[in-house]
Amino acid sequence: MPPLALFLFRYGIFAEGRFMGRVFDEWMNDVQEFVHRRLPHLIVMIIIAFVLSRLLKLITARTVRMAETHKAGQVRVAQVKTLAGIVQATGMAIILTFLALQILSSIGIDLGPLLASAGIAGVAIGLAAQNIVKDVLNGTLILVEDQFNVGNVVTIAGLTGTVESMTLRKTSVRAGDGTLYIIPNSQITTVANQSADFSAATINVSVDFSADPNKVLEILSKIASDVRNSPQFKDLFLADPQILGVDSLKGSQLICPVVFKTKAQQQYGPMREFQRRVRISLEENHLLPGDPMRVFQSFGGDGDASHGTAIVRPGEAAPAHPDPTTLKPQEVNPFTGQV
Repeated sequence: MPPLALFLFRYGIFAEGRFMGRVFDEWMNDVQEFVHRRLPHLIVMIIIAFVLSRLLKLITARTVRMAETHKAGQVRVAQVKTLAGIVQATGMAIILTFLALQILSSIGIDLGPLLASAGIAGVAIGLAAQNIVKDVLNGTLILVEDQFNVGNVVTIAGLTGTVESMTLRKTSVRAGDGTLYIIPNSQITTVANQSADFSAATINVSVDFSADPNKVLEILSKIASDVRNSPQFKDLFLADPQILGVDSLKGSQLICPVVFKTKAQQQYGPMREFQRRVRISLEENHLLPGDPMRVFQSFGGDGDASHGTAIVRPGEAAPAHPDPTTLKPQEVNPFTGQV
């Protein structure tokens, strides 16, 4: 400003002692106070906000690169990118909000009413959207902890099926009959992941009580070993099958469990092949499968033929007893009760 204009400005209506002169002096004092005290503080806050934003971006980018470097699955990389984007956006919103409050405070705006209004609005929104907040928080924990991924077979909220899609708010599960279930993440309290790491399948082979247990175990061991080493299934097994022996006796049955440990959700093919070979082997070795409805009849005793015993007269050879496992139960007339 030229000296003459400055002279006229200062000694005109803005002269000392006049109303506008006092106003001008107060403005100059305020500017000096702002430059002396508040401007350095504001510059420091801006620098801190810039550093925090760059650090946040660096951390999220580094996390995504680590996931890609360790050759995680495409689904897992997508989950990490989603979480990184959410963390970065949330962090930037917090940083900018804090910086805006500092700027408003520096220029003399009272933040008390603003913060009170924001608090009341936050309470109202929180009460109205508390289920959505629960969904998002639980969905974030599911992704961070990698509880399950798209394509896994899971049981969640009492429903079993294959996970088709996941978001922070909901999980879509397709049941075996084609039904699609949409489950809010806040309803997921327990997760049964049937596709995690490996699958273990137990096949209970039932044979008749008359069979030799040692022979049965030998046959099952050979069949399990053949299935384990077959070219079709050898790459699916994580360990050799376990023959646990005779687990229980139930009526006319011997129960012999066989345990397969395979890759996740890959146990069904070996199980079917094992059971097919068991059926053929039982017939080849003349062994009967266990049948809980099979009825035994005893022969011998006090000679009462009405109870299924045989009477042997002197000089006669004892009759050959029929195989009790092949006898049919007696048919009883339901109206008269007679055999």
